[in-house]
Amino acid sequence: MSARRVKIPYGDHASTFGHLYLPDAADLGDAPAPVVVMVHGGYWSTDYSLVVYTGVARMLARRGVVVWNIEYRRVGEPGGGWPTTGRDVVDAIGALDGRVSEHIEAAGTVVDHAHAAIVGHSAGGQLAVYAAARLRGATRRFAFPTVVAQSPVLDFTETGGWDRPSVVELMGAPFAQIPERYREASPSTQEPFGSTVAVIHTVQDEAVPLEASRRYVDDALSRGQSAALYEVADGGHDAFVDPRSAATRQTLRVLGI
Repeated sequence: MSARRVKIPYGDHASTFGHLYLPDAADLGDAPAPVVVMVHGGYWSTDYSLVVYTGVARMLARRGVVVWNIEYRRVGEPGGGWPTTGRDVVDAIGALDGRVSEHIEAAGTVVDHAHAAIVGHSAGGQLAVYAAARLRGATRRFAFPTVVAQSPVLDFTETGGWDRPSVVELMGAPFAQIPERYREASPSTQEPFGSTVAVIHTVQDEAVPLEASRRYVDDALSRGQSAALYEVADGGHDAFVDPRSAATRQTLRVLGI
């Protein structure tokens, strides 16, 4: 059986919406269904959209997971860029408390509010951790014990972050001109919050170096933020959008799905 997909707006802009995947009744177990929020990557640019995660979202739904795969305003469209892009992701996750829950309840699906998760790939990893930090690990109705960042850019204040062209485009100006905006957006500078940041990084990643994730996790732990690093030997940067990859299997293990 295939999962049902519903497009739900969470704002007034054309890009402030998400796809809610509801498992077929035959795929649901006896326990409340897990909920996973997905934040796609793609350089924070309109060159990429939430459909890059469609295959993984459908796979999760077939495993009995309720998936909220979100879109947000990106560089290259009106309103895209910082801070709007980050605010959109916060609002999209907050929509779980309202319109998204209404659709879930109308479908008769019972979900686990206490153990939801947020998963973000690449640029989406930055957005996922940033938004979780701003929400302090929970919305009014949902708690997020785990936030998964897949081969992410998590430090906008170090070389390899602030000088990355896609980061400069997101921020709107070089680091030297607006350092405080970079710090505000960087997951590495957020106050510790009540989730474990599970960083999963492919060893063969040529787009974002593994060492950056090692440094983030070491620093996060020293600041009192719960964090863990999982290194995946097989696959490159885009392995996380392949439902059959070792990187996706590691994500499932971390999520307990």
